[in-house]
Amino acid sequence: MGKKRVSSVIRPYLMILPAMIGIGVFVIYPIFYLAYLSLHKYNLMNPAKSKFIGLDNYADLFARDEFYKVLGNTALYTFATVLITLVLSVAIAVWVSKNTKFNQFIQAGIFTPHIVSIVSIALVWMWMMEPSLGFLNYILKSVGLPTSQWLQSSSTAMASIIFVSVWQGIGYYVLIIVAALQGVSPSIYEAASLDNASKWKIFYKITLPMISPQLFFILIIMTIGSFKVFDTVRMMTLGGPNNSTNTLVYYIYQNRTTNIGYASATGMVLMLVIGILTFVYFRMLANKVHYQ
Repeated sequence: MGKKRVSSVIRPYLMILPAMIGIGVFVIYPIFYLAYLSLHKYNLMNPAKSKFIGLDNYADLFARDEFYKVLGNTALYTFATVLITLVLSVAIAVWVSKNTKFNQFIQAGIFTPHIVSIVSIALVWMWMMEPSLGFLNYILKSVGLPTSQWLQSSSTAMASIIFVSVWQGIGYYVLIIVAALQGVSPSIYEAASLDNASKWKIFYKITLPMISPQLFFILIIMTIGSFKVFDTVRMMTLGGPNNSTNTLVYYIYQNRTTNIGYASATGMVLMLVIGILTFVYFRMLANKVHYQ
């Protein structure tokens, strides 16, 4: 009996041990090593010459105007991408939520860009946004509208990156919300219609609260993902023109070889910002989520 009791106590820990080892090796250790590097002037070619410099990398980071420019770009990209994607995802999901063959076709079409490599998507959109020969400017000329510089202008480059990111990712979030909408009991809507509730009141008072867990999940993962944007910027603009599309992760990438300690300090700041935002979301919005 004693052995069985010991076995029942130990077994759960043995079952989660592989996962915990993976988290320790690939999450916890890299975080601590990143913090270690951020406190050193680290030489990749000769680690023996690396030296401890304390918080100098952080002091250097917060003293540079370039860092605040990059942080502002990242915040703008995140805010715009999350807001536009959430609004459009809900609108499209409500539109195609009925289980018909036509709606299934639309859902598949919207989801397709999400499964295509971002490299391929970036190359296609770079061609379409080319100022002189691109398809978008050709369309604008055809209808008598002024053309745009798209990725070549500081005033439009960030908007172009945001547009491509929203277009590429929206299908995934639409399907999540469609699944949530289809899980709402029809009897709730029938009761509301018997009370002569307006469509807007039904949407605001019933639909949104019922799908709030999915919306909260999307808000969290989109915020984290947007703050870590790299591939779209790397492929389409290289952070330009004039640093107008440079983001924190790409900024870290730029400093990875010349100053690994400085890049690590930037990575620690990025992790802190994401952690603070996630904490704020949970403090402000978690109690507004309605779980069935």
